[in-house]
Amino acid sequence: MSVYSVRPPVCDLVFQLYGRPLHPELFDILAARTIQRDDYKLTVRVTRTGHVITWENADVCLTEVAAAADQELPQRRRLLNYRLRDEYAGQLACAHGIYYQVCFQVEVLPPEIFLHVQEELRADGEKRGLLHNFPAQHRVDAAPLGFINADGRPGCLCLSTFHTFPLEHTVVKTQSLIEKRL
Repeated sequence: MSVYSVRPPVCDLVFQLYGRPLHPELFDILAARTIQRDDYKLTVRVTRTGHVITWENADVCLTEVAAAADQELPQRRRLLNYRLRDEYAGQLACAHGIYYQVCFQVEVLPPEIFLHVQEELRADGEKRGLLHNFPAQHRVDAAPLGFINADGRPGCLCLSTFHTFPLEHTVVKTQSLIEKRL
């Protein structure tokens, strides 16, 4: 069994944004939740390699993906494409007054701090959001986790994701804001 059979190495991950929905069959979905509001529908999915988040209203559809770089995904209507490395922040004006902002960070931690952060994320994820605990590679190893939290307010939605990679003592964090500006 490969050391990375549960999750690929962080250096093999990409962050992408699409202006369309993507078929769920393209992903190894481990946990999912859909939230319907008056003005939008949100579907969050934790996948083996990261996440797929789809936000749609009557006029716009945005799909955010954190996935393995070698995963075959369509290029049609791909709006952003970045390797998940270091830090990045950007924004995109979409149609019909919808604005998308994102920042991500890849943080390598000392082992003892990584374990503490991992436990805090697990405890937080058990109270709110969508949490998936992966199986541990070995019985003494920490198990990876994926955690997505959505915080909606009138006119905006803030999404936070956390993906842990215990073999690398790394946490991949993304924060996205989708808002309607008049």
